[in-house]
Amino acid sequence: MILTCNSCGKKFVVPDEAITPSGRMVQCGSCGNKWKQFPVGEVKNPQSISRPQKVFSKPQPVQQKIQKPKKVKKTATKKVREISLYSPEYLAKKHGIKISDANPEKIITKREKGKVSFGFYNSLIVFIFFVIALSRILYFSQGFIISNIPASEYYLNYFFESIRNIFEIWKNLVTNY
Repeated sequence: MILTCNSCGKKFVVPDEAITPSGRMVQCGSCGNKWKQFPVGEVKNPQSISRPQKVFSKPQPVQQKIQKPKKVKKTATKKVREISLYSPEYLAKKHGIKISDANPEKIITKREKGKVSFGFYNSLIVFIFFVIALSRILYFSQGFIISNIPASEYYLNYFFESIRNIFEIWKNLVTNY
């Protein structure tokens, strides 16, 4: 039996015994359209054919689409926490915060234990501060230093020229971009 999809017009060859007299749900393998197919009554031609016709190509077997069973979503049961998020044990383990039993308002953190780090950015700010302070001290005491150590004039001029060049480069970068 040849079935034709109502939606896309694609034709399929299905064995005659696959479609029962009560009908069967079929699905187009091309577009996915579903419909109920009833057996089609064959029309017999009263004319007899004197010569058998040759079949030039074999009809392609139809591969029926196997419907997979739908996956059932598993409802995940929430795990019951063994330990509360605000319990002293959890805070001590996860965040390093210890709450003393005698006085719960007093919180002892890692910093109070002596593990204090200065940090990268704090170090950088202090370094920049000292470089600027040193250059300003040299600038204001330049005359005094040159009068006491005349050989330092060349080095101080070179140092301040380098600082001016750095400021010019920085100013050009900021204004151009």
